[in-house]
Amino acid sequence: MTHSENYLKSIRSELLKYKAYGEKTFVQLNEEDIHWKYSETDNSIAIIVKHIVGNMLSRFTNFLTEDGEKSWRHRDTEFENPYKTKEEMLAAWDKGWGCLFKALDEINDDNFDTLVKIRNEDHTIIDALTRQLAHYAGHVGQIIFIGKMIKGPAFDSLSIPKGRSGVFNAKKFGNR
Repeated sequence: MTHSENYLKSIRSELLKYKAYGEKTFVQLNEEDIHWKYSETDNSIAIIVKHIVGNMLSRFTNFLTEDGEKSWRHRDTEFENPYKTKEEMLAAWDKGWGCLFKALDEINDDNFDTLVKIRNEDHTIIDALTRQLAHYAGHVGQIIFIGKMIKGPAFDSLSIPKGRSGVFNAKKFGNR
């Protein structure tokens, strides 16, 4: 496996993890929950998803040939008028991730050294993808945190639940 193939496999795996974390949070929430905000100036999950989707569509539409900040993107409006329904939010979420993974599928050894632009600045593919992974991980973390605030003790942990590390490690490593 080439270095570029290894990197693309790795970044895809990490992106899929964060996509799954978001989805495992969404399944625990109802229609009202996705619009909940801690305070009036905060973002709801529906708003955060709208921003993530806007970013994904802008960054990954024609990823290799166009600037990632499209002229049709209006970032400020991503923080207004959230999706009205959970169904609408989930459809947009899938569209954004679909655009991202389609762009990843177009990267190969022949074009891996292409410089891509984000806001008129050159980025290697590694830099551009790593930048986006960090961005999405931060926002998915916000989604999870809001979900935990809403559900409280009823929130199903997405990783090792508190106090259960020993049980987890015993399953992974057996008795040592």
